[in-house]
Amino acid sequence: MADRSLRGMRLGSQSLQTEDGVEFSPRKKSIYRTDDGKTFEVTFSSDAEVPETWESPRTGLEGRLVAEDGTLVQSDEAETKAPRTHWDMLLERRTRPELEELLQERLEYLRARRGASKTGRKTA
Repeated sequence: MADRSLRGMRLGSQSLQTEDGVEFSPRKKSIYRTDDGKTFEVTFSSDAEVPETWESPRTGLEGRLVAEDGTLVQSDEAETKAPRTHWDMLLERRTRPELEELLQERLEYLRARRGASKTGRKTA
């Protein structure tokens, strides 16, 4: 029995399912144009949000979305605020002269502490 092999069916190489009765979701094609003038199409679901840029599958260049009238789609992005840094938040609370004064006080304190620890060392 171990010498026999299964015959009559190519196992794993062919699907038994058919596309009868299968209804594909609605789709739309979007056209993108790269900087060198070449265009390419990308298919999206009809309810998907189409991105303004897409990488070309052939050249790898970034393509911009082309409107139905043939012009490039303009970005509607609002001006984004730069994130506030720690320095910005510090300057909101203190002035530069105040910060300089605090720095000098802290440096004097650290130097005095370091000097006290050096004199307190044991020498052999």
